[in-house]
Amino acid sequence: MAIIIRKNTIKVLVGNVQIGHQNRVVIQSMTNTKTSDISATVNQIKALVKNGAELVRVAVLDNADANALKQIVKLSSCPIIADIHYNNHFAITAIESGVGKIRINPANIKLDSLKEIVEYAKKHKTAIRIGINQGSRLNNHGYKNIKDMVNCALSFIRKFESWNFKKIIVSLKSSDPLSVIELYELAAQKIKYPLHLGVTEAGTYDNALIKSTLGLSPLLLKGIGDTIRISITGNPIIEPIAAKKILNNTGLYRNIPNIISCPTCGRLQWNLLDLLKQVEQYTQNINKHLSIVIMGCAVNGIGECEKANIGIYGNKNSLVLYKNGKQIKNIPFKNGFSEIKKLIQLF
Repeated sequence: MAIIIRKNTIKVLVGNVQIGHQNRVVIQSMTNTKTSDISATVNQIKALVKNGAELVRVAVLDNADANALKQIVKLSSCPIIADIHYNNHFAITAIESGVGKIRINPANIKLDSLKEIVEYAKKHKTAIRIGINQGSRLNNHGYKNIKDMVNCALSFIRKFESWNFKKIIVSLKSSDPLSVIELYELAAQKIKYPLHLGVTEAGTYDNALIKSTLGLSPLLLKGIGDTIRISITGNPIIEPIAAKKILNNTGLYRNIPNIISCPTCGRLQWNLLDLLKQVEQYTQNINKHLSIVIMGCAVNGIGECEKANIGIYGNKNSLVLYKNGKQIKNIPFKNGFSEIKKLIQLF
């Protein structure tokens, strides 16, 4: 696999999590619970962290949400990001509650209020994400083009720097994957701060995964992007898993198994799909870098198994099992999962 040369952005700490200035992309997600429901929100945060999120964002819509933040921060196992729009008082409450970062769109907050937020963030050492979406409104109008969005971000970066504030992270999102590529490629040329990647409003799982892979992989392979969210309509618990899979296949996240399986064809003479489902379910929360191959027949099976940590292919009568590229034995079909499970536990 080719070595990716990372863009050397400024280091920004969000709580105890470093973003930027490293060969690592930080995974984050966002709750969809009502933030004032502290129990539901904390439980969802725990589930997101279990699935691989290192940072979790929560929406702050009203006073009840803002007032819940202090307890949520206290009970959470990762730094919390507060998502703020229009209301500077909520941003200040969030900062005083101990969140690691606030996300604001500076274009929808008055300049004097924005400066007040920055002063509080400086005092509490809170990071700020300048988050600009193509669907947002700027002075009651949408952005005309990609350059407008990047220039908007740059203008607010200059304001923050003039106020002696540099704990900045920037996002420039669109629902169009090709626009996302264009946005971040331009931003990477002009912005020295960490970039948070995402295709926003990407839809339900299948569409979101396709759009996010299309929009983010070209950037990641060019070394662009310091933190990532895969936006999926519905239950966010699967977002960090999707992020890990994309990062794993770009060589930027090496702590999950890589499962390789054939599409199946008329040569298949055994129940590959059941074994594959068992292995996928078993490995979902395993934090090991393993290549696991499950192939239908010998045509491509032998070659793939010889490159894998664990490999298996089938014929009419049995399964052929490999460990670290070497054939070790033939086994009955019924023993496929138990034998793979034993090998996984050895690594």
